[in-house]
Amino acid sequence: MTSIATEELTRYRMLIGGEHVDSVGGASFTSTDPYTERPWAEAPDGTADDVDAAVAAARAALSGPWGELTAARRGRILRRVGDLLEEHAERLARIETRDSGRLLSEMRSMAGYIPEWFYYYAGLADKIEGTTIPSDKPGFLVYTRLRAIGVVGAIVPWNSPLLLLAMKLAPALAAGCTVVVKPSDYTPASALEVADLLAEAGIPPGVVNVVTGFGPTAGRALAAHPGIDKITFTGSTRTGIDVAHSAADSLTRVSLELGGKSPQVVFADADLDAAANGIVAGVFAASGQNCMAGSRVIVHRDVHDALMTKVAERAAAITLGDPNDPATDMGPLANRTQLDRVLGYCASAREQGARVLYGGAQPDLGGFFVQPTVITGASPEMDVVREEVFGPVVAALPFDTESEAVALANDTPYGLAGAVWTKDVHRAHRVADRIDAGTVWINAYRALAPGVPFGGVKHSGIGRENGVEAIRQYTETKSVWVELTGESRDPFAR
Repeated sequence: MTSIATEELTRYRMLIGGEHVDSVGGASFTSTDPYTERPWAEAPDGTADDVDAAVAAARAALSGPWGELTAARRGRILRRVGDLLEEHAERLARIETRDSGRLLSEMRSMAGYIPEWFYYYAGLADKIEGTTIPSDKPGFLVYTRLRAIGVVGAIVPWNSPLLLLAMKLAPALAAGCTVVVKPSDYTPASALEVADLLAEAGIPPGVVNVVTGFGPTAGRALAAHPGIDKITFTGSTRTGIDVAHSAADSLTRVSLELGGKSPQVVFADADLDAAANGIVAGVFAASGQNCMAGSRVIVHRDVHDALMTKVAERAAAITLGDPNDPATDMGPLANRTQLDRVLGYCASAREQGARVLYGGAQPDLGGFFVQPTVITGASPEMDVVREEVFGPVVAALPFDTESEAVALANDTPYGLAGAVWTKDVHRAHRVADRIDAGTVWINAYRALAPGVPFGGVKHSGIGRENGVEAIRQYTETKSVWVELTGESRDPFAR
């Protein structure tokens, strides 16, 4: 078993080569419940030696039974994975809430939807096709094949660990890869729980391995490992750059889903109630701990005050509390480091001359709570506008013209997501096209689906998760030339 429950802690073990093991060094660390501020789980503190063992197990599995399976058979196993995730969704949601502080209601919804990633890629597994290419040289048949890229290192963050793990595992397994997972040290539990369900579904030992531990040790060892063929990382831009540097020495391929500072552009003709709802969903859901949080509201000056008053009223009505309580609208931040970071941005906004319309403080609730915060009077150079806060903080900037709105939207090193709020269909498509982002919603925010590519431009990342496009991240193209005439082709014949 992955875990052993005691009165004090749930004790987890890593999964390497189908075996539940402790760290080679014997050390462990605890995961803290963000609501109670008490440790609730313990996991091994993985080392470079543990990463070596996991990569070796994944390499052996690649040339073992997993590598010999037909694509159709892989698809059937992935469908079984989806069924088991659906069956255990409630338990996984409760574990995720305990580990990350996210609302149980939100985690139930997310855990209930995660099986769709495995169903989608189960159907795609036997449709990973090459092409036949007309040759400009007579007497040749030329075709391509897509082959599994090999052993994948998947580094997963703490904000939505179950979902972000599924977004990596499902396409990697569909492509025929094997995987070594390094979950965040803040939220190690769900990856270990899911690994057991994968084994129960029929995925052979060593195909998916989980090494828990810290970024500077286990994470860096995985990113730099010469036995890894590809690294897929989700997390901060700063850490993503470190991962890319570590992978570069081995020319390991990388895909990076990184930070964001996403704009929500609201025009004067927008439905302000709908826009207020979108802003609330975009930045206060998940306590703002979301890479695609719509944390910059770029709003036409004519409706600026009316819209931001609506948003502030909504923020004031948000109920903070126990994430397991159905009456709670927003739970705590995931850890104390994040709490201090968010409060620091609120303080700097005040110091730099912005107005906090609502929030900006830590309520007297215990736990790692911060009030939902609405900031106006901001300017483009302020820290709260330039940098990713990763908390429930939204800053508003007024504009007068469409060109000014687009310029403000693109005035950021990031380019993950954005939104356009308007009733003018021509303007909606025109502005969506001009926003530099991997995803743009029109009159909506925060919709995702397994079949729709997701990822960023600029400092928000490299590559795409989800959709058919994600399969390309886990495959290599092989070109095959077949001589058809059967004749000898003497290269020196005159």
